[in-house]
Amino acid sequence: MSGGEVAGILVAVFWAILVSFLAVVLVRLAQTLKATTRLVADVTDQAIPLLADASTAVRSAQTQLARVDAIASDVQEVTSNASALSTTVASTFGGPLVKVAAFGYGVRRAIGRKGAAPADEPARASRRTVIVGRTVPSARRSKRKG
Repeated sequence: MSGGEVAGILVAVFWAILVSFLAVVLVRLAQTLKATTRLVADVTDQAIPLLADASTAVRSAQTQLARVDAIASDVQEVTSNASALSTTVASTFGGPLVKVAAFGYGVRRAIGRKGAAPADEPARASRRTVIVGRTVPSARRSKRKG
């Protein structure tokens, strides 16, 4: 055997090893592609019912939102009616009720002054308030005749 024949055999052996290695790589690549195809098919089979459920949920949410919108508009109408009623009641009864309350307060005050003993006045006037070492005179009251 000459050097050329030995080199040819070595190249043929390396070529056979390379082809074998590439064959193994291609077989594994084919297996990976098959597994990926199966995975995509399974995901598709599971995604279709999920999408149908999601579509149903969205439709239900739209229905509920329509109901909530109707309720909100009814509440707004009731609120405006209550506001109008409150304004009407306040304008109708507010003035007279304030006058009656003021009259009642005046009557109570007048009755209270008639029943008060004049002897209490000097005792109240002589009271003093002590604040941390200082003596503060009581408030001066204007004496009304009547």
